[in-house]
Amino acid sequence: MSTLLGPIRQLGIVVDDIEAGMKHWSEVMGVGPWYYNPQVPIEDYTYDGESYQPHNSVALANSGDMQVELIQTRNDVPSMYRDYMQKGLRGLQHVAFWTNEFDKDLAMMLDKGFTVKMSGKVGENGRFVYFAEEHHPGTCIELSEVLGPKGRMFDLIREASQDWDGADPVRPFPDLSKI
Repeated sequence: MSTLLGPIRQLGIVVDDIEAGMKHWSEVMGVGPWYYNPQVPIEDYTYDGESYQPHNSVALANSGDMQVELIQTRNDVPSMYRDYMQKGLRGLQHVAFWTNEFDKDLAMMLDKGFTVKMSGKVGENGRFVYFAEEHHPGTCIELSEVLGPKGRMFDLIREASQDWDGADPVRPFPDLSKI
């Protein structure tokens, strides 16, 4: 377990083709089922303090307690995913720590000298920040709030993976307002 913010809970992988990525991970790696959202509804999104409207597709699945996130950018707004791809990189772009104490953990990271590069919110109590510092080329840290519907969705995804038999490998994201 990390001594920074507890266990790493998610591996964020930037891909050129999310459908091909889900197929590879489910058929070759045996990871699934995948919960797919072709356009994640990100609110209050900022990059370097400026507001933008990103269009990202995301797919989530678990392997044990580790969540795997596939990310495909669909427009050219500034983002750390776009920066990563412009460097010619694909693959592990970030590791995420999950928190129920977002404000406290964010303050601790800022006190340690980390700086926020990208931030936003997905649903109620679903804030996230990506820190600018890359301590390994191309790989940064995300701090993700998992209270409320977002946390319940992550639980649902983990539970669906536990006895997954390979059937129905791609599923739509659940409606956060209903979980």
